[in-house]
Amino acid sequence: MHQAIGTSCAKIILIGEHAVVYRQPAIALPIKSIRLTATLTPRQGLAQTVRSSFYTGALAAAQPPFSGITKLIRQLLTFFDARSQGFTLTLTSALPAERGMGSSAACAVAIVRAFYAAFDARLDRATLLNWAAVSEKAIHGNPSGLDAATTSADRPQWFVRGQAPRPIHFPRHGFLVIADSGEMGQTGAAVGHVADLLRQDHARYQPLIAGIGHAARQAAVALAQDDLKSLGTQLTAAQAALAALGVSDNKLDALVAAAMHAGALGAKLTGSGQGGCLIALAVDHAGAAAIEAALKKAGAVATWQYDFSESEALQ
Repeated sequence: MHQAIGTSCAKIILIGEHAVVYRQPAIALPIKSIRLTATLTPRQGLAQTVRSSFYTGALAAAQPPFSGITKLIRQLLTFFDARSQGFTLTLTSALPAERGMGSSAACAVAIVRAFYAAFDARLDRATLLNWAAVSEKAIHGNPSGLDAATTSADRPQWFVRGQAPRPIHFPRHGFLVIADSGEMGQTGAAVGHVADLLRQDHARYQPLIAGIGHAARQAAVALAQDDLKSLGTQLTAAQAALAALGVSDNKLDALVAAAMHAGALGAKLTGSGQGGCLIALAVDHAGAAAIEAALKKAGAVATWQYDFSESEALQ
């Protein structure tokens, strides 16, 4: 082993969350400006330590929610026949944790990349996603795989569970405002809540899942036609279905209302909901700035902007 670095980035689900678990399509964006870096440094002796903003200490002493990452690291050490190798793993992240921006998947992706680089091993995309699934399943139970696919990507992704993700066209113009509600999302609880609803009353709740899938397909058409107004309509439709599934909350609802009042073409939660972040669609930078100001006034604790031209530059 030699010192090595692995990187990843934040992700935002444009549309399709929760329904994607049930093989409906979703569209997600890698946010390259919000990054996570894993630095793996070998050391003498047997000590294996982690340094990060969410856990610092011996790998063996890590507790949930870091235990999923611990499982991944131990399996990587076994794979590389290095279980007794001493090291320090330093994780530096600009991603807010538990906000629907893929922090756990981004952490896994960066760690896998760092380990493969440290052992000079070739890493293809399928292998990377298989490794990331080790910790994601331990943390979230039944993840779709979307987070790992997007935090490791260079372009916006069209994702259907069980199929290889593929890049999707984005317009050259348009902005998303991303706002942190200040409340931690509850991915496992939210996914479990939707699963419970479907078990209890499938006839009532399955149409909401199908409706989110339909909105995602229509959003893809709107993106292909550079039709931001239609895209906004689909985002708002998806939010109504997510609220009906019980994964929105009062804070997210208030922020969505504030964004729409400020001129957003559409707005919705992003990620698991029950806390976390929301997104709002704007035509241009001036519109995005106005929405951003309104969201901060309404209580958002942090905001970011995503310029659609960023995705165009990567194509």
